[in-house]
Amino acid sequence: MRLLYGIIFFTLFGGVQLNAQEDYNNCVDALEICPNETYSVNNLGANITFCPGCEDDFAFCFTPQNSIWLSFTTNAAGGDVQVDFSNLVFEMSAGQDNELQATIIEAIAPCDATTYTQLGNCVSNASVNFSLNAVGLNPTTTYYIVIDGDNNGVGITEPAECTFDIAISGAGVDRPVSSISIDPIAGPFCLQETVTFTASVTDCPDTGNYQWFINGVLAATTTIPNFQTSDLVQGDVVSVQTACYLICPATPTDATNALNITSFPIDAGPDQTIQLGESAILGGVTTAPTFQWTPTFNVSNPLNLNPVVTPTETVTYTLTATQGACTLTDQATIIVASLIEIPNSFSPNNDGANDTWIIQGTELYPDASLKVYTRWGQPIYETIGYSELKAWDGTDQRGKPAATGVYFYVLELRDTQEQEFKGSLTIMR
Repeated sequence: MRLLYGIIFFTLFGGVQLNAQEDYNNCVDALEICPNETYSVNNLGANITFCPGCEDDFAFCFTPQNSIWLSFTTNAAGGDVQVDFSNLVFEMSAGQDNELQATIIEAIAPCDATTYTQLGNCVSNASVNFSLNAVGLNPTTTYYIVIDGDNNGVGITEPAECTFDIAISGAGVDRPVSSISIDPIAGPFCLQETVTFTASVTDCPDTGNYQWFINGVLAATTTIPNFQTSDLVQGDVVSVQTACYLICPATPTDATNALNITSFPIDAGPDQTIQLGESAILGGVTTAPTFQWTPTFNVSNPLNLNPVVTPTETVTYTLTATQGACTLTDQATIIVASLIEIPNSFSPNNDGANDTWIIQGTELYPDASLKVYTRWGQPIYETIGYSELKAWDGTDQRGKPAATGVYFYVLELRDTQEQEFKGSLTIMR
């Protein structure tokens, strides 16, 4: 049931209760009601808009007092409809009436009373459950339901105000109930396995995007009825929903059972940092009967959980283990610390001391790129494969001595870590 009660306000002094008007107090804001739904509505605080041709300028079996407006749209076939009113609860103030008035209206021009045609029965004095009926309605057409509080009788000074439930049914509005199903619904699956879930919809015209949830948290929105994930753990629940019908949209939902995710212990051990030329022992742990390390280069025994590795540069080792139908992986990175030492100055004055800019460690990176710039960003020196034999002697690209002062450099080692060094360099003569 959709609850659509008015907001209740209280005055600052005395606690007097006032009921705010609902949006559907006006015809242009008529509340659309849909099949297979029950709505709780009211005409508390409602009024009328009365002027020639305006929305409340009519007199069928009743004259409006404090009207509210609802609407519905027939399906593609059209036909008969029935609107049921139930659970009527009237305000019981002194001098206030306790009867509802209602009818169904066809409006060629929305909310223009000069184009109204009253359809089916017209109720003018309902104090208990009642129904409105209209036959042979046109297909795919919007009709209005106007509901009003009576204001007649001896001693009656205020129109009736009522809270009630309303529902619509019949061949003119009925439609199949949309549904969606998800597959697979249980498992088992392996931890880290990529699982594809598929949604199938029934009686769902105008299908929208699919929203996928893991344990109620939105994980993805797709335009196709498929969702892949490798992030499932034991007990997870995957659900899906979509939107059906442009008018009176429905949102069918389905969910898996708590998923059975098979796992076993696996740990490649901690990351480690070593100096070039040093070795490390990988700290693998698993209960699986079959396992292997990759890459195997410079690994003492890739089929040992704790092999000795001697990498010449930073490497991430992957431990892959298999138990039954499940294969899991974990990784550990051995970081080979850079031995690069970059002086911040040199003095190319041919005195035999510190005449060239020697950078320690670059011989280990034969593809390294070095560029030197003036303070204005102009390149003055660049090379590939920097070494002591190729050390800069402080001359520019024309072979002339560079002026004393500050220069800037960018050294890219071009290794797997893509290490880059930037800084300033001072030439002193």
